[in-house]
Amino acid sequence: MARAMFEYTKTVLVKVSFSPALFCKELEKAVERLLPFELTELKIWLDELFASNPELKTCIPLLPK
Repeated sequence: MARAMFEYTKTVLVKVSFSPALFCKELEKAVERLLPFELTELKIWLDELFASNPELKTCIPLLPK
């Protein structure tokens, strides 16, 4: 089930990537719900997404260190 949540999170983030405000809200939810190892994978995936959508980088502070 955890893997399904990770895939669902990526799908939602792609769908709301048109709006930085919505993207940040969904990213906050993802940080609360995902497991620590999934957050690590999410950060790697986000690096690729940020390359094509630099306006979304304003949400980086929401990610745990």
